[in-house]
This record gives sequence, C-alpha cells and structure tokens, in this order.
Amino acid sequence: MELDDVNTITVLGAGNMGHGIAEVAAIAGYDVYMRDIKEEFVQNGYDQIEWSLGKLAEREQLSEEEADAALERVTPVVDMEEAVSNCDFLIEAVPEQMEIKKDVYGEVAQYAPEHAVFATNTSSLSITELSEVTERPERFCGMHFFNPPVRMPLVEVISGAHTAEETLELTEALAEDLDKTPVRVHKDSPGFIVNRVLVPLMNEAAWLVHDGVATVAEVDSTTKYEMGHPMGAFELTDQVGADVGYHVLEYMYETLGDAYEPCPVLVEKVENEELGKKTGKGFYDYENGGVEIPADAGSEEVERRLLAAMANEVAKLIGNDVADADAIDEAVKLGLGYPDGPAKMTDEYGLEALYETLDELYEETGEPRYEPADYLRERAEAGGFHEQETGDDGYDYDTIEVEIDGRVARVTIDRPHRMNTVTAEMVEEIDDALDRLAEDDEARALLLTGAGDRAFSTGFDASTASAASGIEAAELSRLGQRVFGRLEELPMPVVAAIDGYCLGGGMELAACADMRIASERARFGQPEHNLGLMPGWGGTQRLPRIVGEGRAKEIIFTARNDYEPGTMADYGFVNEVVENDGIEERAWELARDLAAGPPIAQKFTKRAMLAGRDDVDAGLELEASAFGHLFTTDDLWEGLSAFQDDREPEFEGE
Repeated sequence: MELDDVNTITVLGAGNMGHGIAEVAAIAGYDVYMRDIKEEFVQNGYDQIEWSLGKLAEREQLSEEEADAALERVTPVVDMEEAVSNCDFLIEAVPEQMEIKKDVYGEVAQYAPEHAVFATNTSSLSITELSEVTERPERFCGMHFFNPPVRMPLVEVISGAHTAEETLELTEALAEDLDKTPVRVHKDSPGFIVNRVLVPLMNEAAWLVHDGVATVAEVDSTTKYEMGHPMGAFELTDQVGADVGYHVLEYMYETLGDAYEPCPVLVEKVENEELGKKTGKGFYDYENGGVEIPADAGSEEVERRLLAAMANEVAKLIGNDVADADAIDEAVKLGLGYPDGPAKMTDEYGLEALYETLDELYEETGEPRYEPADYLRERAEAGGFHEQETGDDGYDYDTIEVEIDGRVARVTIDRPHRMNTVTAEMVEEIDDALDRLAEDDEARALLLTGAGDRAFSTGFDASTASAASGIEAAELSRLGQRVFGRLEELPMPVVAAIDGYCLGGGMELAACADMRIASERARFGQPEHNLGLMPGWGGTQRLPRIVGEGRAKEIIFTARNDYEPGTMADYGFVNEVVENDGIEERAWELARDLAAGPPIAQKFTKRAMLAGRDDVDAGLELEASAFGHLFTTDDLWEGLSAFQDDREPEFEGE
C-alpha cells in the first residue's frame, strides 16, 4: 500500500496520546475515527481536540477555517466495528500494558479491512509479541509519538521481527505527512531509542542518591546547568511521573536483565505513591515550594557517571543493530530536547575516559549496570561513536547547514529541537562559514534561515552554558558581537528569512542582515530584561539604527516576545511580510535577484554605508572613491550595454 491509498486513520484510545495523535492526523487532512471504551472518555478526548485546535487558531498557527475543518474530520466512537471497518491505517494508543493491548488487537482483527496497517504507540513493549496476536504481523510496526503529539516532532518507527520493509516505509511516509520527523528503529528492543537512553539514565541518577554519591539537588544542578538538559533528572521524573519511568524500567529488568534493576529510591517513591506533580509530592514537594534547583551545585563526578551510563546504552543500541549513532542523536534531541545527542555528547567528553569509568566501577562494585558493553570498548579505542571527519572541503557543521544553490549561499540555523537557539559552538561555526563563503566564488548572496517553521531563532541557549564568571560572559558577548557583525561586512547582500519566533539573540542576528522578510506567523522581541539581562550581541547599538532609539527602547524595555511582523514592518525592521506558505519561495526569489546584481558595486555600497554610520565624511569619501573605481570595471560596461539592448545584465564581478 502507498501513502496515497491512506485516507482514513483509526486511533484507538482517546487519552492524552490518543486524542493528540487524532488531532495531528486530522490537521494533516485525514478522516479520523477516535475510539475508546466509554462515551465519556471519547467525548473528553474530542473536547480536548476542540480546545487545542482553538488554541492553534488563536496563536495563528492554523486559520479558523483550517481548525474547523480538522475538527470536522474527527469522528468520536465507542463501537469497535464502526471505528475500524473502514480504516486504512490504525494507530493503537491504549494503556501501556501488554495484556490490554493484546485484547484490543484480538477484537480489532474481527473488523479491520485486510489491507489495513496496524501501528502501536507503545513506548517500550515488544512490537514482535504484539504483532503475533494479529494475522498480519508483516503489516504491523511501532509508531511511537511523543507527548504532546501536536508539539513534539519525533516519531520512532520500529520494526518487529516480522515487519515488512514496505510497512516501515509507509509508516515513515505517513509520519512525514503528519509533519513529524520519523527515526527508524531497526530492531525490536525494549525502550527503543529514547526511553532506552533516558530511563537507565534516570535510574542511575537515583542510584547516585541511594549510594550517597550525590544529593537530589546536586544531580539536578548537574543535569540542568552543566549537561544542558531542559530539566533536572529528578525534576523530569516528577514531571512525567515516577511510576511511568518505573514501569518501563521494570519491563527492561524483566527482558534485558540485572543491569536494569530499579533503584530502591525509585521503588520507594512508587510504593508510597509519591509520583511527582500529579500526586503533589515526588522528589520535590509541590504543595510546599515545588522545584528549586541551585545553579551552582553541579558535580563533575555526577556528570561523568551519568555520561558513562548514557554511553553504555548508546553502545548497546548500536552494537545490537537497533540504530546508528546519527539516528540515536536525532531521536534524543527531538524527543527530549537535549542540546546535543548522546553519541555526540559522550564523544566530546571522551569515550575512552567514560569506558574507564565504567570499567573501574564494575571492578569495584560488581554491579551489572556498570559492565561496559563490548561495542563501547571498540568505539573507545576508535576515538568515538562517530567516524572522524576526513577533512574534505565541504561545508560540514553540527549546528548549522550550509548549501550553495544558484549563486545563493544558504546558512540554516539547524537546532529545531531547541527552537534554533544559539550556542557558543554555533557562533564559532558561523564564523568559520563566513570565512569560507567570503572566499567562495560561487556565492553572490547569503540567505539566512532557521530550520522548521517554529522559529528563526529564539536566542542564546542558556542551558548550554555552565555558571560563568562575569569575564567569561563578557567574552561570549564580544564573540557574538564580532561574528554577527561580520554579516554587515560580508561582501555580498544578506537576506534573513524569518519564519516563527525571532527573539533575543536571534533578533540581534537578524538585525545584521541587509534585508529581512518575515512570514505572517513570525513573532519578534528582545525579552532579555525579563531575565534581568540586556541584549548582548549588538542589540543596543544596531536596533536603534534600524528602528530609531524610541522604538528600540520600547522593544527592549517592554521585553515582549510577541511583536507581529506587520508592526515590525511599520517600525522599519522588516522589509516585507509574506504569507506563511510563501516565505520559502519568496526568500529564494529575493536572494537570487540580489545574487544576480553587480557584486563589486554591492560590496562597495555595503562598505560605504558601514563607514558612514559613525563618520559621514568617511562614508562620503569611500562612496566617491568606490564610485570612481566602478567606472573601471567590466560590470559597468555590461550594465550599460544591457540597458541599451533592453536585456538583463549578466554581471561577473570583474
């Protein structure tokens, strides 16, 4: 079956995951049957979809018409035969218990069409075992969405032992059509990718507390402020629910062995029903203060041991052909919002040192969880999970993408899992890319974009910076000022195409472009004052020159993050506002038009404008000198000839 053959999707389960998946499918244009065992469950799920669609329309992520049409496509039902008899693709999202799921598939098989593909949204249970309940194991796979499905981009597509390749390809194509990013899991293994990394990591955090190596505060300070995780390890446990992670861990313990024995600290929390936020108490007391994580209590020992545990799980996944290093990194970044993937993080720390940490702990304690995987030893000797770069001349970076197409160089901020936030590493990569682009004869204009449609960039990723001194912070400010400022000095026109949020340091980056176009859903702001900070990458100097001092003070002092593109166009920051669906095409059109211009004249024009900012006489002198120089260029005579012949000039920069 091809994607074009999928018209009707059935979602079994109307809980948080079920109604979220149903909403995503309806937004994508599919007819959806959402089924649960009671009318009240189905109705509640339907009401949640209606509320969510309303919020998306309110935020202008959908039009009112699109939201209404999506809701119309959802049919809430209780009767199983009605739910599945016309479905082309079925996604099961019932409670995470093997027997419940098996019972559901036993009933589904009575009514589902022969051609229908079955996918389970399980986060850890065996795909193979579930598929064997059906009469179509080759058309059965895992399709694991992340919560909430409407916002989270990742879908793990998991192969069971019997799954046909065409089933996996169809499921990946469907995930992409739902505007999700599928990551293939090649083998049915407990926890798949994300939970296989996360759950043992959270268990090891609990063991560190149990063994007296660290306190809850030290672990959370390390994970949040030193390792850059969106939440501290115990903060996340409380957010998700200690019971959720415990049940996944229990399944791993049963199927994978003693290395996954749940820590007594975690067991005690579950037994005492101290599950976190949902019960009012977990590792933190939510009825008396909530989460308080000190920013300066990080521990090198905690970081090393947690990274070692993470490296071991990555090694087991790769060594057992479950997924490769790139897929693991992508899945964890998208699913957990980590600043970098675990393979890259452990490579950068030093895989050999992490292997030695585990080896020493295993020898000292004899605990199975510290036994290093064979593949970890192999990759430690090789220098890391990722193959070493060969040093070719291609533009190869970790946080940005660079491509050249038709004389336009496109630099994309490539951290959509973190709203394209900027790191010190990214600033250095931009610096290197600008060095190379300035010398690249193919590049005649630069198009600056952000990956995805949620954000151009929401500024500096504070989670990637450990507690720094004032001197270190000042140096980071100077680095950003210098590198972003190079866009103004680059000898070619620079266009920033802004889709989604453009905040803080992201707005400071956009301010360095020569022209800025924005989608209707773009939103702007300099919210640094909300954090007790100020713009640090040139915003206090460049923004007033673009919009005027009064408007710049308004934007900075109010610290809003919701300035609309029309307002920013009125202020003079945005040159053009285009429809959401048209920004990609218009950005390339504008950049290509500029790339066809006279490169020498463009270079000197930028230099003269820059020189005249602080000294008008210097700017005028440079203008006169450059004007005279242009009379000696071939481009001038090409321009005059083209004018006389009534044709488009072909400037060569000579």
